[in-house]
Amino acid sequence: MNHATAPIYCPICQTLNTEAYNFCQQCRSSLPKRYLWAVGTGVDAYQIGDVLGDRYVLKSRRVLFDTKPGLLPDLPSDISDAIAPYLRLFPYQLHIPQVYGQVQTEKGAPVVLLEQVPLETRRWSQSAGELSHPLFPALADVWPEAPAIRQLNWLWQISQLWQPFSSERVASSLVEPQLLRVEGPLVRLLELQSDRKSAPTLRELGQLWLQWAPTAQPEIARFLAALCHQMIQGQIRTPEQLTAQLDRGLVVCGRSQARLAQIATRTDQGPSRQRNEDACYPASGTTFSVPLHPGETPKTLTLVCDGIGGHEGGDVASNLAIAAVQERIQALELDVALQHPDSLMAELEQAVCLANDLICQRNDQERRLERQRMGTTLVMALARGHEAYITHIGDSRVYWITRTGCYQLTVDDDVASREVRLGYALYRDAVQQPVAGSLVQALGMSSSATLHPTVQRLILDEAGVFLLCSDGLTENDRVEECWETEILPILDGKVDVATACQRLVEIGNMRNGHDNVTVGLLYYQVTHTEAIAELPASLLTESPDLDLPPSRQPTAIATDTPTQVLNAAPSTLKTQILPPRRSPNGALLLLGILLLVGLGGVLAYLLLPGVSRRINPLLGRAPQPDGAQVNPGTPISTLPSPNPSPLVSSLTLAPGTLIQIRQPNSGLASDRGTGSIQLQPQPGSSTTAPDPESPESGVASSPALGDRTPNAATAQLVPAGGLLQVLSKQVIPAQGSWVKLKVCSISSGTNAQEPASPRTATPIPTASPSNRATTLSPSDRFLQPGASGWIEEAVLMPLIEPNSPSPNQLGACSNPPSTPTPRPTPAPSPSPAPE
Repeated sequence: MNHATAPIYCPICQTLNTEAYNFCQQCRSSLPKRYLWAVGTGVDAYQIGDVLGDRYVLKSRRVLFDTKPGLLPDLPSDISDAIAPYLRLFPYQLHIPQVYGQVQTEKGAPVVLLEQVPLETRRWSQSAGELSHPLFPALADVWPEAPAIRQLNWLWQISQLWQPFSSERVASSLVEPQLLRVEGPLVRLLELQSDRKSAPTLRELGQLWLQWAPTAQPEIARFLAALCHQMIQGQIRTPEQLTAQLDRGLVVCGRSQARLAQIATRTDQGPSRQRNEDACYPASGTTFSVPLHPGETPKTLTLVCDGIGGHEGGDVASNLAIAAVQERIQALELDVALQHPDSLMAELEQAVCLANDLICQRNDQERRLERQRMGTTLVMALARGHEAYITHIGDSRVYWITRTGCYQLTVDDDVASREVRLGYALYRDAVQQPVAGSLVQALGMSSSATLHPTVQRLILDEAGVFLLCSDGLTENDRVEECWETEILPILDGKVDVATACQRLVEIGNMRNGHDNVTVGLLYYQVTHTEAIAELPASLLTESPDLDLPPSRQPTAIATDTPTQVLNAAPSTLKTQILPPRRSPNGALLLLGILLLVGLGGVLAYLLLPGVSRRINPLLGRAPQPDGAQVNPGTPISTLPSPNPSPLVSSLTLAPGTLIQIRQPNSGLASDRGTGSIQLQPQPGSSTTAPDPESPESGVASSPALGDRTPNAATAQLVPAGGLLQVLSKQVIPAQGSWVKLKVCSISSGTNAQEPASPRTATPIPTASPSNRATTLSPSDRFLQPGASGWIEEAVLMPLIEPNSPSPNQLGACSNPPSTPTPRPTPAPSPSPAPE
């Protein structure tokens, strides 16, 4: 079949070029070539060479070529049920395509366009537009010729995708052979197929795999057949159990291969920076080789960090992270407990959290607050035996280069990616937002309790290269432009890793040039050393649960009935499947009763203030204000919009933030204890939340704050409904974080409320200048607009009104100070990318 060469317009100068060119003939800019997969029947009526939407040339039956890659594609007006799974499965972009946009056809409904589809675009481009089979082969078509370890690797990847696909009701995609494509070692989906009335089960997956067992390599044929029978008979009930069984076969197959790793690193300040805030491990300029053996202490650790904070200490943060992670990982003794992949993944996550806590501690010691805090991104690669582990946080990246392509393994922790993962926007649309590149988490910005590092595991069955790099190289798609010429030759022995590393740094400096550039290369070679002995069926455990560490023990039981997905929303929880109904068991019945009693006690503790006040002293905890069930570290708005209001919507209170004191509402439990707040003239003085059993003062000291009692002569009150502005913050050793507030206004008709009993709220009249008494009642101590005072942040957070104030309430804060230039923070609200 002859496909005419299509035109393409340069995205920079709009010069018309042809598909055969890689660079614009006018300005020498790289020409991005996007071959898209059309989903929908509207494209069937067109002929090869026809143009859709005045920009897309039909190259094959359902393959379109974008002739105007510099223009934003047409986007759907809303996110349909067919598109949403692609967005929420965005973290699995290694295996699934992404929605590029849509095109309106003249002969039918709009056609959805997918990018990152398993198309052999390199061969297409090299053949000057002539290619009769543009798709990578189906897994079933190449299955018989694949080595044993690759066959198990492909099945292992499908088992990893089963749970997230089930949660999005697209598990049918994994039992449709024509949708399962392979690019060398990778399983790729051509498109997603929605589940029908009944979702597929692991039994159906086992039936599909059993069809491939006769053509499996002889070494694993009996093993695979036995595995499929376990799935069909219900012995394997969860994806975790299936993965564990496949891991047993992979370990044996992996012993037949020898692996050698070569590592090189380099970092450079760049042409426009005053200092280098990036850091890497091993040290810049290092090059060495090391064999990979299962179970040995890892010596292939490769790290890249990009510091955040400029003159505020980004270089300090990045080097702290490198030292902390390197020390923790190198000290690991890979005993039996760490032989299981999940145990090692947990250790890698703990190493990242340890680095985060060290940077946070340094920030606290130097009293760095809010946007003054230093931080860093981090990417880490660790190869061990037949496996590789990739860890990341922030927007530094890891790419995987094989003979079939270049694949981005990490998803940036920025606003654009968050919007896609939540199903709010297509990626091409999300990156157009002004704050698209702002980070939502990085090391050193907040407690590890709010940190979510990503750890991935990959199976190594052929040679490849892991590229770790900071955004000094990744911006403007420089990696996508140069991987074929600069990194792919490593696999053919034409370029060594040290030379390739140096070249990538030069490309970052010459073609980007605005930031530090850091590159780490981990090149692993794989050679077959011995034949694999036949894997016996007895290698499979009869009870797959025993093969899992405690963290992976299944919490739900699958039955022979179709999978029942309990919650279609994105979740990190394992797929929960209802168990079959069985006759009651005495021990289980007793356990159920105990659980119900315990649950009732927890609910009473949380919902009944009287109970919690009596139990807290027994537990050695400070009594909470009634109804204060909000963790001080929890954001008031968990899913803020990309353009949040100046009200508190993050983990911290930034200077200039406007807050409003909660109004009691009909004595509800959630509102009791939200009356007047008490401000102190200096930080470190007593500050406590109102106590419903203290109607006279409205405040009571808290055991959690020590023996600091209120000073009636100095303490001042702000009634419920009062609007305040954050002026500054100060961390005091052993007393926590204190916030200085300015009173903006006290709305007319708003009275300070202090509950007189657990069920009713008694109002206290607002004081006026004409009726001030010499005795200081709570109403006499109301601060006037413009006054200021201090309060402990932990006491203040549960008392903040989540609604935005109206403009007429600004009062003394009508001209608030301008907000400092944003810097990245780990809060849900957006912040700029690292320098």
